[in-house]
Amino acid sequence: MPKAENVLFFASAAAASEAGFRPCLRCRPECAPGSPAWHGSSSTVRRGLKLIAAGILDEGGVTELALRLGVTDRHLRRLFMKHLGASPTAIATTQRLHFAKRLLDETCLSMTQVALAAGYGSVRRFNDQFKRTYQRTPRDLRKRDVSTAGRSGLSLQLPYQKPLDWNAMLRFLTVRATPGVEEVVGNRYARTITVGGQAGTVIIQPAESPSVESSGFLLLTIHAALTNHIFEITQTARAAFDLDAPVIDIAKLLAQDTWFVTSIQRQPGIRVPGAWNGFELTVRAILGQQISVKAATTLAGRLAHRYGEPIDPRQTISDSSLSHVFPTPTRLAKAQMANLGITKSRTDTIRRLAKATEKQEINFDPSQDPKDFCQRLQTIHGIGEWTAQYVAMRVLKDPDAFMVSDLGLLKAINPGKKVTPKMLAQRAENWRPWRAYAAMHLWNSLLCPGK
Repeated sequence: MPKAENVLFFASAAAASEAGFRPCLRCRPECAPGSPAWHGSSSTVRRGLKLIAAGILDEGGVTELALRLGVTDRHLRRLFMKHLGASPTAIATTQRLHFAKRLLDETCLSMTQVALAAGYGSVRRFNDQFKRTYQRTPRDLRKRDVSTAGRSGLSLQLPYQKPLDWNAMLRFLTVRATPGVEEVVGNRYARTITVGGQAGTVIIQPAESPSVESSGFLLLTIHAALTNHIFEITQTARAAFDLDAPVIDIAKLLAQDTWFVTSIQRQPGIRVPGAWNGFELTVRAILGQQISVKAATTLAGRLAHRYGEPIDPRQTISDSSLSHVFPTPTRLAKAQMANLGITKSRTDTIRRLAKATEKQEINFDPSQDPKDFCQRLQTIHGIGEWTAQYVAMRVLKDPDAFMVSDLGLLKAINPGKKVTPKMLAQRAENWRPWRAYAAMHLWNSLLCPGK
């Protein structure tokens, strides 16, 4: 290793690029998980990064980003320079470049398709950016042996920092998989999605890590999806499987409480499952109120089969049970939901949620403040604090969301003894800002996980 005094350190890849350094062609930094430094940045910067990751700067400018975050352009740039050493535009440019490089290496997409999928407005801009950065054309950089692009779909590697408890993730998803919409078969998870008005399916499963011991990969296979939505789908997949979680930092903090020491040793790398669709997850949470996980899953399947759009068999996987996409807010806002086994109170709550979502009174933008979101969601009759916190945990990816009244958590923290929500809340103060991960450890300790 070189001496520290002979090395320049940067807070982000974008900062290094702005200083004139180009990405290495051998270690492939475009496949590296998100920088742990980002998790220590301000709340505004973290929310801004989520919006940039979703592609907001592809269609709008920094002014629009600042408006969404409730700050001025100047203040936003100052915050980004302070925490990341680069402007929002530089972050977006680097992100777009790295994603395009991955598509060149891992897929057989044409140059035009790669350019559009990565968010470049034209092939010319795409070529110019690569020449400036790598001193080579995209065609010169493309690998000839594309191994992950199968005939049955477009495949991409999703890198993450080890460890990741994939079995724990699948156990959680298996019992909650909506029949016809999701399925877990063997070590893979598959589901239907709708993006850009087009329905399709995705499969996520482990992939062999190439050579870096500290990193692993999941393999995302996209079926029947428009190529210019690949970036959106990959970002959603990363959030859904919590691939950017700083697992080492989380483990260090939770291990300060003796309860978690054994759990972390037995199941290192437990993540918080996210959601592919915020409305879908919230409906599922409402259905799960005061009934078992299995019963709620059955009701969700009935709802999907009656009101969801059937998917074209050519757009799904062979020998699969996937058949429908989940119903839209517009469809459920007027649905009677009779003879499905759903109580009238739950039906009314789902319709109220659907109408509020349709009118944009409720949205599931992950960049919004979790506290404000929970307060708005609880204004809908039939949605309480437990549901709001659960949705914030899985949809907004709030790492500190916590269901203090959850019966499973109360039982797990001190088995055989009565624990009140107040007692649990006091103890959980020591788990901030990672209480959502503490909840996952507690649920995983039970034979019957919480909802």
